[in-house]
Amino acid sequence: MSPEGGLGVARKVVSLSSHGRVETWAGANEAKDEKLRERRLKRRGDSGGFQLRHSDRGWALIGPERKPVGGRLNNSLDELELLLTQALEQ
Repeated sequence: MSPEGGLGVARKVVSLSSHGRVETWAGANEAKDEKLRERRLKRRGDSGGFQLRHSDRGWALIGPERKPVGGRLNNSLDELELLLTQALEQ
């Protein structure tokens, strides 16, 4: 067997993307988890009449009256989830 591994040997997958970043399985899993979290939050928001918007500045929760909930357009995903939870409880 080669030193790179074979059956039963864990390998680290590293590739260079077009942005020059090194990606690993762990990084790919984190990105997938974040994407799934975004989709889950968007579905929750849609069910309550809210929109989630993302820009270079961050996330915004837009209410049914088309105004930002909490008055901010630069929330983190954690802050957005908290705002959405509070807005849906009202």
